[in-house]
Amino acid sequence: MFITNLRTFATGESGAVTVDWVVLTAAIVGLGLAVMAVVSNGVQNLSGDINTQLQSQNIATTFTSN
Repeated sequence: MFITNLRTFATGESGAVTVDWVVLTAAIVGLGLAVMAVVSNGVQNLSGDINTQLQSQNIATTFTSN
């Protein structure tokens, strides 16, 4: 009886899909973190450039005629 139960457990595949999804999800999260690490420095530099450009703009508060 124990051998039969062990053989049934060893050949069962009901939890295999769950394991596949866990591995796939972990790979996607890892890839997302790697992309974020690579891109974050460039985004930070670009946002600093945008901030500098916006602060250097002169905004006219009155209308002038030419």
